[in-house]
Amino acid sequence: MIRWFKRKKKEDREAPPEDTREKQTVEEEGPPEEQTPFEQTRVPAAEFEPAPRDEAGPEMGPPDWNDEEDILEEAEDETQDKDLPKTGFFRRLRQRMKGTREKFVHRIDRLVLGKRVIDEDLLDELEEILITSDLGVKTTGMLLRKVADKVKRKELSDPAKLREQIRDEIRAVLNVEAPPLDYRTAKPFVVMIVGVNGTGKTTTTGKLANQFKRQGLKPMLVACDTFRAAAVEQLSIWAERVGAPVIKQKSGSDPSAVAFDALDAAVSREIDVVLMDTAGRMHTKVNLMEELKKIHRTVTKKMPGAPHEVFLVLDASTGQNALSQAKLFKDEIGLTGLILTKLDGTAKGGIIAAICDELQIPVRYIGIGERVDDLRPFDPDEFTNALF
Repeated sequence: MIRWFKRKKKEDREAPPEDTREKQTVEEEGPPEEQTPFEQTRVPAAEFEPAPRDEAGPEMGPPDWNDEEDILEEAEDETQDKDLPKTGFFRRLRQRMKGTREKFVHRIDRLVLGKRVIDEDLLDELEEILITSDLGVKTTGMLLRKVADKVKRKELSDPAKLREQIRDEIRAVLNVEAPPLDYRTAKPFVVMIVGVNGTGKTTTTGKLANQFKRQGLKPMLVACDTFRAAAVEQLSIWAERVGAPVIKQKSGSDPSAVAFDALDAAVSREIDVVLMDTAGRMHTKVNLMEELKKIHRTVTKKMPGAPHEVFLVLDASTGQNALSQAKLFKDEIGLTGLILTKLDGTAKGGIIAAICDELQIPVRYIGIGERVDDLRPFDPDEFTNALF
């Protein structure tokens, strides 16, 4: 960019005034020759030839002001990567979180760049960044209050430290107190997978079964989604791929009956983990939620203490709508954990902090891609390091 300005300045100095150049051209060429209409409209082919590129620098043209910011961000990422773990999943997680990082973290970096004090104007701009990054109004207010308190107590005065403060606060929010998952505490250990349409419940169920298989457990898949077209077939393909049995009935069957039969089969086959893939339903439809409650009651009546876990699968790209879904599902059937999918294709990953803060429900798994091993147990520290 500096070379561009130098070259531009040099050319401006060497070039004669515009009207002078025109006079010189007219004098040299002499009187214009008469041209036929065809010759007047014909454009010489040479005029279409691109100008030779200057190998010493970029092509002439207005400078791209975003180049400098992109270079700074890439250099910053490379510097930070030196102190971070180099596991394959962490690298993929950091790469897939690029959209959220650019919308959230890099905007904070640009906000504090060159600032000397943390004043009200800076906090107002920070508030806008947090809200537009899908952290929600409540979580944003909590973070700002903590920052303002530290500024008032003079524990935080350097704007450059603001990023670290936000990172630590978000890490604390994501660390929801919850007992560790232990799928060997009951046999069979029953897990219900719930959520709205299109969040990836069936795919997530198959990926969970694959993980349990690798851990030496015997999983069983249950096709309680008897309404969606080809849902049973999709789960059957996953069962064949994983090498796990699947309990299913014909399309349109009562899903509660499928769940009842599955528990009998799980006991007789000595299954370790039962994964029930339920039908996707809108959280605002009362009749569909009642059907889900019926499955829950049937499982509890057949096997006291079950289901041992109820996982809600959320699409991270839906932003604040995911928070509304989690609230209603929690009130209707009770949730024990969340699975956040499609983090790789969104810039709204901040919603994970809003859900943990407002509902105090732990995130158990996150999905960052379509590969079987792209669904992994959620680690708040690893997630925060990848984001910041």
